[in-house]
Amino acid sequence: MKFSHSLQFNSVPDWADRYIAYSNLKKLVYQIERDIIVAPTSQANDVEAIEESPLLDLKSRANAIFIPALDKELTKINVFYLSKEDELFKEVTALIQDFAVFENLEDSLTSGSRHHRLSTSESYISNASSDEDDPSTPIAKRQSVLWRPSTIEEQRIHLKKRTIDLFVWLSELKSFVVLNRTGFSKILKKYDKITNGDLKTSYLNGAVNDTYLFKASTLKNLEDQILKIREIYANICTNADMDAATRELKTHLREFIVWERNTVWRDIIGLERKSQAVGIKPSVTIENLVETKAKIQTPFGGVTISNTFWKTSLLLSFCIIAFLVLLNSNLFEIPEQNNCFALLIFVCLLWSTEVIPIFVTSLLVPLLVVCLRVVPSDNAHFDAGKAAQHIFSTMFSPVIMLLLGGFAIAGALSKYHVAKMMATVVLAKAGTRPSTVLLVSMFVATFSSMWISNVAAPVLCLSLIQPILRNLPQNSSFGRCLILGIALASNVGGMASPISSPQNIIAIEYMNPSPNWISWFFIAIPLCFIVNILIWLLLLFNYKPSGDSLSIHPIRSTRDPWSETQIFVIVITVITIALWCVEKQLEDFFGDMGVIAIIPLVAFFGTGILTKEDFNNFLWTVIILAMGGIALGAAVRDSGLLHTIAESVKEMSGDLTVWQILVLFGSLVLVMATFISHTVAALIILPIVAQLNEQHSNLLVMGSALICSVAMGLPVSGFPNMNAIMMEDEMGVRYLNTIDFIKSGIPGSFLGLMSIATVGYLLMSLIGY
Repeated sequence: MKFSHSLQFNSVPDWADRYIAYSNLKKLVYQIERDIIVAPTSQANDVEAIEESPLLDLKSRANAIFIPALDKELTKINVFYLSKEDELFKEVTALIQDFAVFENLEDSLTSGSRHHRLSTSESYISNASSDEDDPSTPIAKRQSVLWRPSTIEEQRIHLKKRTIDLFVWLSELKSFVVLNRTGFSKILKKYDKITNGDLKTSYLNGAVNDTYLFKASTLKNLEDQILKIREIYANICTNADMDAATRELKTHLREFIVWERNTVWRDIIGLERKSQAVGIKPSVTIENLVETKAKIQTPFGGVTISNTFWKTSLLLSFCIIAFLVLLNSNLFEIPEQNNCFALLIFVCLLWSTEVIPIFVTSLLVPLLVVCLRVVPSDNAHFDAGKAAQHIFSTMFSPVIMLLLGGFAIAGALSKYHVAKMMATVVLAKAGTRPSTVLLVSMFVATFSSMWISNVAAPVLCLSLIQPILRNLPQNSSFGRCLILGIALASNVGGMASPISSPQNIIAIEYMNPSPNWISWFFIAIPLCFIVNILIWLLLLFNYKPSGDSLSIHPIRSTRDPWSETQIFVIVITVITIALWCVEKQLEDFFGDMGVIAIIPLVAFFGTGILTKEDFNNFLWTVIILAMGGIALGAAVRDSGLLHTIAESVKEMSGDLTVWQILVLFGSLVLVMATFISHTVAALIILPIVAQLNEQHSNLLVMGSALICSVAMGLPVSGFPNMNAIMMEDEMGVRYLNTIDFIKSGIPGSFLGLMSIATVGYLLMSLIGY
């Protein structure tokens, strides 16, 4: 959680304006970065030139702006603390006095003298009334006597309530000090990072520590008052048991905080909803679409139904009707093949329309395979039990273990910032020339996609370039160019390694023999390099970023040393990849790449590097989708439908060469993957492609899978594109729109297809595919 969010969440709502204005100070830091640190170095050509510029003067100018802003916040916080401390300490004093009176009354009650007890109570109440009426009585004293009831038990209850309230507010005051000190530390750290200075140490040790509320004596005095409250509560409620009193008071504090924080979040969410309602930052989302509703009257009352529900219902009805029609049509002579064809079309329609979540559709596959008697039996009697065992055994294949191993490596590299540190080191060498920064960023995105998937890679890279985006001129074309370049390069990275995208895993399932990692790298790495260069030239042509006279803020390399955990993660990752590369030579020992994938799972989860929560955060929807696709492929194969379709396609294709088939089906899969999920397109096309030419089956399957990754013509064409189009600047304006993807994504897809159909075809032919 960002500190600005943490501050908003943990602050006392009534004191919200009294805390450090962290967000405003952060904006000031960015303004200083843009106007003072970056602007004078706009003519520099690289990082070294910038570092050699007269930074001392720049830092002095920056400090002259930033330090007064810090001093203003420090004064504001200290003045509020002094007033609140005075108010609460007076209430503590009044509580101590009232508790002393209560103890006297309680002692008189236990003495057994009713007359003495009544007279004392009457005197006590009389004195309270006179104090309340006397205008010279201090406010805290007058407030403390208003509660005084006529019975001892009522007095005990009111004292307990006041004690709890004071404990809560004194604890909140202590939290106020801690939060504000953390705020100063955080903002000074950010300022030092931006200016490459060392203000944090001197300012914290000087101005902050010398301020009254941050002094050690102030904190000790506050804790002494809290201790007095605990003692009073112990005497009233826990028979002088301090430990029990502390536990009960902390329970009351937790309950108060839970209620209060819940209220805060409701207010925050309410403000966001109001801002959207009045048209601030409008966006087309499912939530916006659901707002349009229709009300239908039924015998049981009115029912409100959204337009999305009608659209979903119509699509689902169409899929079901098509399924039933095909199921009752005799398109094939063999009943199993006819049922399997109806199942295939039904599942493809559900995957393509996403009328229900695509992983849910995958879960339907084994159910329908068994119930429709798709898997043929060895004898006349169909055995549902054996069919279920068969289909479930195909779903959890070695390929799924390879996917899990890839997720474990990606999780460890991301969690311990190994990928981020390596990417930062490379980006720091990119300099400040726009074309160079763009090219390096694209290759970093592609390389990251090889190991942490093309889902996590764009998120990582887009976070690393934030300092560059913040300091670009408004409406600069380079911001759009850079974000789009990272998105397209992340898509290209989806073909770089067997674990970089699910479609590669599916391709391996249909390749016989399965390719080793060296063979995959031999084909994919040159293709990634060529396609990235072509897309880079395309982006330079479309956006011409070098003509903007840009001042590119350099990304500074991390100064943190490598930890033992990070080194362990790197070692296990390298060992696993090395074993994958030589898997064919060790096939008699390991048997399959899926077995090798167990090594990172055991190494990372067994040592606690990854936890149960990390395991739960795996992309299980992708795993279920892959399992459903494998089950569907097995059903199509075992029913004989795949052979029948392949023979029909062969007849239609006539005397087409392998290259012509690759281009034909590559174009088909490119169009499909542009509009639907890359994985879904691979699940539909690859089983058919695998049967078109037995001699060159691996070439056609791998080529089609690689083409899936370069389908990037629309914002919906893969997660990198969807993530890129959601990027917004500090004012909430999106960098990209659909036109950007049409202008660069569609030509980029065509360049990728041509590269795979030429260079990729040649490389695959060289290794005998």
